[in-house]
Amino acid sequence: MRQTPPLRLHVPEPSGRPGHATDFSYLPLSAAGEVRKPALDIGHRENTDLAFSLIRVLDDDGQAVGPWAEPAIDPELLRKGLQVMIKTRLFDARMMIAQRQRKISFYMQSLGEEAIGTGQALALEAGDMCFPSYRQQNLLIARDVPLSALMCQLYSNTCDPLKGRQLPVMYSMREQGFFSISGNLATQFVQAVGWAMASAIKGDTRIASAWIGDGATAAADFQTGLTFAHVYQAPVVLNVINNQWAISTFQAIAGGERTTFAARGLGSGIVSLRADGNDFLAVVAVSRWAIERARNNLGPTLIEWVSYRAGPHSTSDDPSKYRPADDWARFPLGDPIERLKQHLIRIGHWSEEEHYATQKQYEAEVIAAQKEAESHGSLLTGQTASVETMFEDVYADVPWHLRRQRQQLGV
Repeated sequence: MRQTPPLRLHVPEPSGRPGHATDFSYLPLSAAGEVRKPALDIGHRENTDLAFSLIRVLDDDGQAVGPWAEPAIDPELLRKGLQVMIKTRLFDARMMIAQRQRKISFYMQSLGEEAIGTGQALALEAGDMCFPSYRQQNLLIARDVPLSALMCQLYSNTCDPLKGRQLPVMYSMREQGFFSISGNLATQFVQAVGWAMASAIKGDTRIASAWIGDGATAAADFQTGLTFAHVYQAPVVLNVINNQWAISTFQAIAGGERTTFAARGLGSGIVSLRADGNDFLAVVAVSRWAIERARNNLGPTLIEWVSYRAGPHSTSDDPSKYRPADDWARFPLGDPIERLKQHLIRIGHWSEEEHYATQKQYEAEVIAAQKEAESHGSLLTGQTASVETMFEDVYADVPWHLRRQRQQLGV
């Protein structure tokens, strides 16, 4: 009788832990300018190489190279992108401090990932709808939404447009093309595909853009979204941000060990790309390509953005417990702000002096916005959204039992 070895269960492990430097060789990279730029009407069968390579534009010297560098991006848009990323990082830092001061209950920053949302926001058009996760505040900052309006939502104060009904960072701004954020993972993929299908049914020209992290690709709604996007050729851009960590779980646990997240789109019949999420020029170029496909009835595109979550998952997380403290400094794709800054200086449209002045200007703007928002209350002052709002916005005619409860509360 043939003997077989006992079965073994494989549990993926990260290549770095506290006290042991991460070996980033697990991450497949491509040289800047090396990856081809295909025609818009490419099919998923001819797309395989783009799901396993890495689209990059900026080389180590800050020079834009390769087919994705053409046509050249307007320097004014590049400057706008750098300004938005700087403002986002300063906003995040200030709100992290506010949480530690107990002014807000919870916060999530986008440190290290600022280029992805910023670049795509500047590539989309007014009327397009974004279905974000909780690290895309730069979509709103890129649209020049007043910072004090974002802060009031974080503080759940009397000027919170959501009346204290959402967790901090779960914004909702329909007029800005920013769909209500859900804490349930991957729901935004299904919602975005449905919205895009509705746009196509109506014969509209607007498209949808959806965002999830690498960990959320393990949720069932991710696959459901891909199926509907493929079957109905929905005009949608499906963004997966592979920032290497889903809370304390390494990206391999979600399936990124032996393949790429972009490859999952291929299996669903969707054109899929893998791109450098810390290269602002690559983000704009790839986003424009995918957006143009959607707007020209060529179907959905899935993009895996390779980046690194430089900070904790949230203010409730301590990354020093599960990864080396210097991981971000050693991440091979670098800091998106420093890379774009280097490129703009190289082409003569930025300087160290302007960078310093811009930081100071935005620091003052963030502080002023915080003072304005806190004048309407915070968790620390107890001046939050009135309890009477819990009886509003549900019924056109409030039923008797709710009227009685409201009277009992004296509101």
